[in-house]
Amino acid sequence: MRGLFGTRPWRAPDDPCCVVAVQNFKGGVGKSTLSVHLAQYLAIQGYRVALIDCDSQASATTLFGYVPDLDLSEEDTLYPFLREEEMTSLDYALRKTHFDGLELIPANLRLFQSEYEIAARMARGQGGLIDRLSEGIASISDRFDVIVLDPPPALGAISLSVLRAANALVVPVPPTVMDFSSTAAFLAMLDETIETLAERGFAPTLRFLRFVASKVDENKSMQKELLNLMRTLFGQAMVRTPLKDSAEIDNATARLMTVYELDGPVTSSAVRNRCLTYLDGVNAELELDIRAMWPSHLSRLRKEGLA
Repeated sequence: MRGLFGTRPWRAPDDPCCVVAVQNFKGGVGKSTLSVHLAQYLAIQGYRVALIDCDSQASATTLFGYVPDLDLSEEDTLYPFLREEEMTSLDYALRKTHFDGLELIPANLRLFQSEYEIAARMARGQGGLIDRLSEGIASISDRFDVIVLDPPPALGAISLSVLRAANALVVPVPPTVMDFSSTAAFLAMLDETIETLAERGFAPTLRFLRFVASKVDENKSMQKELLNLMRTLFGQAMVRTPLKDSAEIDNATARLMTVYELDGPVTSSAVRNRCLTYLDGVNAELELDIRAMWPSHLSRLRKEGLA
């Protein structure tokens, strides 16, 4: 119907493709959960979306129903493109998903091998390899409005490549002392990394940086205090809606699915509706940031008082 009535929310051809990395150097912060739900939400809204799983743990790939090391070979991942300089496009790795408008480049454990290979080649002076992922994304970006990157939770060669390729960064942060401290260290390392990349002419150009409070349990007083601290420190960069911890997400994940895929509530209608409210709230705010990157959408957002 959107196609028939010409109401698809696509970017104009001269608008930049949004390449958003959902990144934190600590594992277990909800990075893959947020990546997949964001990609699926945007596809449901009618955008053309690609999700690139850059993490050899392949959590995002698993949420699409694959058993990564049984159903996929290394030839189905980023690995061949990162390894073989003569390849010119990532098109070979894109595969349709059961969401209309959403394509996936999957990952599996073999992708971890590329970390060593890229690092070794960069140590030999092949610094241009850090742009290899950017080149791959450029080869397919004309087909998409948004490309979501799910990098590994470590500052390695692939994470640096993701940071270089992205023009937007979303950082999930659970409001616990350990996760908050780890994120503070991540931001310090990020600052040093960007400075080092800038000295070598590889500085990323980020159009927006947003923090998402993930895995929130407001019944815990310490989490409420840390959530208030995060809102004070991060200010406008903080997504207003917290992504609360929900049994519905856990139950969907156990089925290798997402909340957007479930036919009905696994727990109860009330729990499912609350979970969808939080997911939609977070994703809708990020959607506004994405649309604000596009000149063709910015004027409309201003007329609606949203930018």
